[in-house]
Amino acid sequence: MPTRIRMSPQVRRRQIVEAAAELLGEKGYKGVTLREVADRVGISQPGLLHYVGNKAGLLSLLVTDLYDVDGTPDVFLRSGRRGSDPGHPHLPAYFRFLVEHNAAQPQLVKLYTVLQTEAVDPSHPLHDYFVTRPSRVWESYSRFPWALPPGLDWAGDMPGLIRMSLEAMDGIQVRLLHLPLIDYVDEWSRFEAILFPLPQWRGLL
Repeated sequence: MPTRIRMSPQVRRRQIVEAAAELLGEKGYKGVTLREVADRVGISQPGLLHYVGNKAGLLSLLVTDLYDVDGTPDVFLRSGRRGSDPGHPHLPAYFRFLVEHNAAQPQLVKLYTVLQTEAVDPSHPLHDYFVTRPSRVWESYSRFPWALPPGLDWAGDMPGLIRMSLEAMDGIQVRLLHLPLIDYVDEWSRFEAILFPLPQWRGLL
């Protein structure tokens, strides 16, 4: 008999997250069973339940291990990219970083978009997550000393701009699911020119 390889909990969690992300992106939340996820990972369903508890727990694992850790301002500030100085980071540069990060992960973007659409249903396990997402993002972004053009106040002027920027990204991601194909980064550059116009944002892009 072949020797069974025991994997660390961290490696197994990552396998579960990747398998679930693929299946949910293909079929949506209601179209996927825990059995399918377990089979794709190569473990028993009780073994899967040990990590996720139930189907809602599987989605929570996706949120904590994918959505809430990738492409954050903290990651941007460690990137060494232009505009990432922790003392006065540039918001448009961060959004460009986030778009490029998402563009490099089309399957994750597809999964996110599918779940966000399904979560309009109040019975969906991620309904509250998406409803409260804008306020959580605002609170998260407010922790950083973003450099702003003269005359703009973070608390007074930026909530609407942050909201519109995220809505533009979400809209582009929906568009990516349809033909003809578009380039995410190129499409965002068109919105960037409107949301962060020159000369107001000169030197901060």
